[in-house]
Amino acid sequence: MSQSTVTRRDFLRAGAVAGTGLTIALWLPGCSKPAASAGDTGAAGGTFEPNAFLTIGADDSVTIISKHMEMGQGAYTGMATLVAEELDADWSKVKVVGAPGDASKYGNALFGGIQGTGGSSSVAEAFTQMRQAGATARALLVAAAAATWNVPAAEVTVENGVVKHKGGKSARFGELVAKAAQLTPPKDVPLKDRAAFRYIGKDGLPRTDVLAKVTGTATFTQDVKLPGMLTAVVARAPRFGATVKSFDDAKAKAVKGVRAVVQVPGGVAVVADHFWAAKKGRDALTVEWDSAKAERRSSDAILAEYRGLAAKPGEKAGGRGDAAGALRGAKKTVEATYTFPYLAHASMEPLNCVAQVSAGGCELWYGAQIHTGDQMAVAGVLGIKPEQVKVNSLYAGGSFGRRAAKGSDYVLEAVHIAKALGTGAPVKLVWTREDDMRAGNYRPAMLHVARAGLGADGKPVAWVHTVVGQGAIAGSGFAPPKGPDPSSSEGISDLAYAVPNLSVQVHDAKSPVPVQWWRSVGHTHTAFAKECFVDECAHAAGQDPVAYRLALLGSEPRHAGVLKLAAEKAGWGTPLPAGRARGVAVHQSFNTYVAEVAEVSKRPDGSLKVERVVCAVDCGVAVNPDVIRAQMESGIAYGLGAMLHGAITLKDGVVQQANFDTFPSLRLTEMPVVEVHIVPSDEKPTGVGEPGLPPLAPAVANAWYALTGTRIRDLPFKGA
Repeated sequence: MSQSTVTRRDFLRAGAVAGTGLTIALWLPGCSKPAASAGDTGAAGGTFEPNAFLTIGADDSVTIISKHMEMGQGAYTGMATLVAEELDADWSKVKVVGAPGDASKYGNALFGGIQGTGGSSSVAEAFTQMRQAGATARALLVAAAAATWNVPAAEVTVENGVVKHKGGKSARFGELVAKAAQLTPPKDVPLKDRAAFRYIGKDGLPRTDVLAKVTGTATFTQDVKLPGMLTAVVARAPRFGATVKSFDDAKAKAVKGVRAVVQVPGGVAVVADHFWAAKKGRDALTVEWDSAKAERRSSDAILAEYRGLAAKPGEKAGGRGDAAGALRGAKKTVEATYTFPYLAHASMEPLNCVAQVSAGGCELWYGAQIHTGDQMAVAGVLGIKPEQVKVNSLYAGGSFGRRAAKGSDYVLEAVHIAKALGTGAPVKLVWTREDDMRAGNYRPAMLHVARAGLGADGKPVAWVHTVVGQGAIAGSGFAPPKGPDPSSSEGISDLAYAVPNLSVQVHDAKSPVPVQWWRSVGHTHTAFAKECFVDECAHAAGQDPVAYRLALLGSEPRHAGVLKLAAEKAGWGTPLPAGRARGVAVHQSFNTYVAEVAEVSKRPDGSLKVERVVCAVDCGVAVNPDVIRAQMESGIAYGLGAMLHGAITLKDGVVQQANFDTFPSLRLTEMPVVEVHIVPSDEKPTGVGEPGLPPLAPAVANAWYALTGTRIRDLPFKGA
């Protein structure tokens, strides 16, 4: 068919298999276009090639293939909502499956066309594309009905999966798909006016993944069972940067069920008939490690080095005006240092992947987050083409960024093991919780030093900010060719507050400790430093923290909007019961604006208790309000757990945490009451998976200061 001019998308295609259904697919600009033409069928047996975003079956089923993975954040529900809205589908007939690895069809436009999920990009990236898929399918069904009934298409309507004519005729989707598939898809299909939305923006829409997860029928990597499959675990070095010097596998091989012991780049793998045999085999394995190039410092030594670097000029990461000069001429100066530890992702499902290597390529089964990166990495190891790496996308039990691994570490481990065996048998690699805690990759440990000069009116005339730490995106395909790692200073280098003179410098520290993005990436620490520091400036100026921020956000209406809403709903300025206080923070990340007001008290043992959090979020069009609220609550819980408990610490280079007894998550008794208020908006939708987290810790810290007069500058914080 001819090229479409619908907004940013290039190609629309409709195809069918006689008697089975209608398929709609769209391709992004810059991605390769499949060679097949409309109406082509795929494999023998009358099945479609798996590149469609939407398939409507003869049984009325509506199947959406989501290029964005489902790791608990609600992406599948978001994709289904967008398609079903324009299709006018019956929600009870809608289901979602994960897309296979194929960037030519499922590339993420916000990631430059590679296939992947992250950066809170799913709904933002797919908002128009998936609606177009639904609208095009609807138009084809209407045209098929009009031709069948010999009536004008303008007289045909669609409602809840049924196509109707005002004269009384009607047909289900399944009755029309065969004929609709033979029609030429229309160009420039109009999308609904927002006033006509039935699903988008509405509460009460059931998530598409709930039933499968509640009944245990959802397939996660750990559920995969293939004929002849073996299970592997890996013995890894206790210190980062160490390598295998030698190993003795005699006792490991003596364990019943152990089939092989093989050395791989990450350590020594024990392969067995099942997990417990593999684990027992690993326990019996003797490995001698070469630690000559390993990390041997403690966390305290690393932090001391960071402090030394902070005292030196760093690499410019942003700024305006003459911050140094303005600081010297200020009426009053404020200075603070904030520190942050390494953090594990600690998702519910530890890392795992099933790999099968054969002469024809490699097949993978796992919760794939960055399909394209993994395909390229695997292809490099096996000496094959990326398209020979087949990815079967499954549910993931959380990720928080970890499954989008730089270097595809856990995926390559599985592939290296399968390759070393050389038998063609599928291998399920399993990381234990202890592996997950001790083997990285972590949110970087960071140090911030902030200095501000206040003018006669109390407003900052200068802000000088230095950040020290390992860059979270260094070594990835998203890293810039030169300059400091942008994730180290995001949220500060683009400071929203109207400070006329700003200087932001970064020291990219070096260590064998592997780091990568963690939920909300650099904003996990930059928001804390920024919002605690502006709070310190407000108190130094003797001004109300909310009013102070609003005075600095005159040219930032969306920042100011969520701040005002959160303050209003929290009752800012009204009396609280004795022993309670409020704190506030506002931050923009991933193009979403969030303000949070925390209400805290002190337990009898002196520890901090968060009683209530009021959250206001502006994420543009609220596609799934229930999902948005859930993600704000989730970010608040995850952020609070990290603030109170989260720390990966090193002693002589060895990680001291191993499981949730030493790396606790938030307990139910610590969870505050959370209220979420969504700003009505006609702006394009933006992400919600991450932006709820950054304001939480600074809001709590600022509330603690209001209650006790003590500043929290080092995380985690356990009490006075």
